[in-house]
Amino acid sequence: MSDKEMEPVEATADTSDAESADEASDQEERDAVIEAIDELADRAVEIERLKDELGQAADQLKRQAAEFQNYRRRTEQEKAQSVSLGKSLVISTMLDVIDDFERSLEATNKAEEEVEGELSPTYQSLKNGVELVYQKLTGEINRLGVEPIEAEGQPFDEELHEAMMQQPAGDGEEAGIVLTEIQRGYRMGDRVLRHARVIVSS
Repeated sequence: MSDKEMEPVEATADTSDAESADEASDQEERDAVIEAIDELADRAVEIERLKDELGQAADQLKRQAAEFQNYRRRTEQEKAQSVSLGKSLVISTMLDVIDDFERSLEATNKAEEEVEGELSPTYQSLKNGVELVYQKLTGEINRLGVEPIEAEGQPFDEELHEAMMQQPAGDGEEAGIVLTEIQRGYRMGDRVLRHARVIVSS
């Protein structure tokens, strides 16, 4: 066989090798693209998972913050209630002392009405001292928000008044009205420190 007859066979082999190489290259590119797509898909899944975890963590943080706010508010309320209760207990023990001062001053006024002539300077000085202490004491409890409970002439209110006895209502008077205050009552804000002891019309 001559050299001329061999040339076409060699050309065909070269073409076939080139096509095979192109196909291999295309396959490699396709594989690389598929691998990249798979990797992107995996990353997308991971991003979604992280987003879910972040959302859950944010929700948990919000719940904990809300619980802490509620806890702080509750402890502040309990503290305020404890302080208010402590004040009311201390002040309640002082109310009897105030009653004693008032009775003492009433007694001095009655004594002055019965005595003729001028009282001694010592007596007047003692009375002025008692009045000064009484005023300071009542001024301090007023500063703490303590105030007397209105009684005489008011409708009877069992949350504010304690009925010690009843008297028939007079002509033109209605029943259930406080006629006389036997012992003054006191309140501090909404808390009743001592009910007013009263006589009520019936």
